[in-house]
Amino acid sequence: MPIDRFYATGKRKNAIARVWLAPGSGTVTVNKRRNLQEYFARETLRIIAEQALALTNSHGKFDIYILASGGGVSGQAGAVRHGIAKALESYDQNLRPVLKKAGLLTRDSREKERKKYGQKGARARFQYSKR
Repeated sequence: MPIDRFYATGKRKNAIARVWLAPGSGTVTVNKRRNLQEYFARETLRIIAEQALALTNSHGKFDIYILASGGGVSGQAGAVRHGIAKALESYDQNLRPVLKKAGLLTRDSREKERKKYGQKGARARFQYSKR
């Protein structure tokens, strides 16, 4: 019995993207009703989100269904990229070396550093007054 859909979860910062990949015409649906161009208004975010597809020459070969939540638009674009890369890997193991070399299968573990007490921010201090 062949598998008709491939699922993966992508994460970046506080954003999570659940990605389903199915062979099809190339439509990308984000959060049940919007296409990728609507959801990611900035071109750079669209380029980031579709990086795995461009690298593997998979544009127009898959219908992609994405549920993105949490974080901001930049984090969500990174999460979508991670999810699509993982779903492509589950579709075809031969794509793994290409995706791995580009660093798309690795979860970007950088998180926001917490604010410390007695300070203005994570690293920033209140201004020191000598007199």
